[in-house]
Amino acid sequence: MSNLEHIKEFKDLYSSKIEGIDSPDFVQEIRKKSIEAFTSKGFPNRKNEDYKYTDIESVFNKNIHKVTEPRETEVKLEEIFKCDVPDLDANAITVLNGFYYSPNGEMLKTFDNGVIVGSLAAAINEYPDIVSKYLNELCKDSKESLVSLNSAFLQDGIFLYAPKGAVIDKPLQIVHLMMDASDIMAQHRNLFVFEQGAEGKVVICDHSLSPANFITNSVTEIIAAEKSNVEVIRMQNEHNESKQFTNTFVKQRKDSKVVLNTLTLHGGVVRNNVFVDMIDEDCENYTYGLYLADRNQHVDNFTYINHAKPNCVSNQLYKGIMDDEATGAFTGRIYVAKDAQKTEAYQNNNNILLTDDARMRSKPQLEIYADDVKCSHGSTSGQLDEDALFYMKARGIGDKEARMLLMFAFAQEIISKISIVPLYERVHDLVEKRLRGELSRCNNCMMNCKA
Repeated sequence: MSNLEHIKEFKDLYSSKIEGIDSPDFVQEIRKKSIEAFTSKGFPNRKNEDYKYTDIESVFNKNIHKVTEPRETEVKLEEIFKCDVPDLDANAITVLNGFYYSPNGEMLKTFDNGVIVGSLAAAINEYPDIVSKYLNELCKDSKESLVSLNSAFLQDGIFLYAPKGAVIDKPLQIVHLMMDASDIMAQHRNLFVFEQGAEGKVVICDHSLSPANFITNSVTEIIAAEKSNVEVIRMQNEHNESKQFTNTFVKQRKDSKVVLNTLTLHGGVVRNNVFVDMIDEDCENYTYGLYLADRNQHVDNFTYINHAKPNCVSNQLYKGIMDDEATGAFTGRIYVAKDAQKTEAYQNNNNILLTDDARMRSKPQLEIYADDVKCSHGSTSGQLDEDALFYMKARGIGDKEARMLLMFAFAQEIISKISIVPLYERVHDLVEKRLRGELSRCNNCMMNCKA
């Protein structure tokens, strides 16, 4: 099937499955404009500089079932999947194949402080005034065709609303699960709204529970209002037959602070896009990433940080360890507008290549139009420090253990950014196992996937 034929397939699927869904006018308008945008843009190819090292067309140009409604399952998820972080005191919710999963039928929960959490589809119907104000606001003008595709098929995902001054005491844990006997593609949408002075932490866990070929195309919008404080941690731990594409959009108002940390522990093909707009003064943004890849896995991270106003701070740090024939890419952009004086913006990408066949392409970029700024960017890719290895082995540490210790010390700088202690300890353990070669599939899953 050619690229044009596959684009037509999505357009026909939209006409037959999505266009007739009874939804509020604002949702129908989003879908209509988005399918037109996707049809016009098509899938990004390698002629697009931002996708030069990731072959998107070949991933989507396959016959695979596109999930457009909840699929029934004969098993209870709580019986086959257990959280990897048993000591994590969190409010846990689940998305299965792109749709909110509730074993007791409860689709939305409202806490005493006014925080609302649950199904985006349910929120669209029960809180249309809130959802319509924010949904698609951050990505309506996005040039990303996969964002347009997600918006065209927009139905369900997670809705989180923290009203003015609300503090979410327990982290919200969102578990995205892919499970089916056949090859499927799913798309979910997350909308997180933190009003003025609101605070909260969100943990997103991506897992695959059966060995089929899975494609996930997700979009997350994060609104951080004035003086809000938000931390979002994403753990990607899927099998080698999974392909995951995420787009995260952040808009920050005055005095807000947002921390993003993406940990890619396992996955066949992974592309993570992060877009941050600091549209008021005195914002802080910290965007981190750690990716571990081996075999023929491919991990691609793209970031765009927009400093639109003065006195804002951003710090990007991405680190990767590539083994076997794994490949990776990092493209980071910092844009400093003419009026964004007193900006502090830093970007760094460091990589360890454990074999001669592993490949990493890194492209840090600065675009600065203000003259009173502190900005820097850099990138390194190389092998383990031979002098450090010699020093450790000279003191009785075996070669294998010495290499593992150096790799873990390298990764620890990202892991240490996790402020949730039980999660930090669990990620610490997972990364160590991964580096030792002991973790080759979704950890703690009872499905015994072979991929």
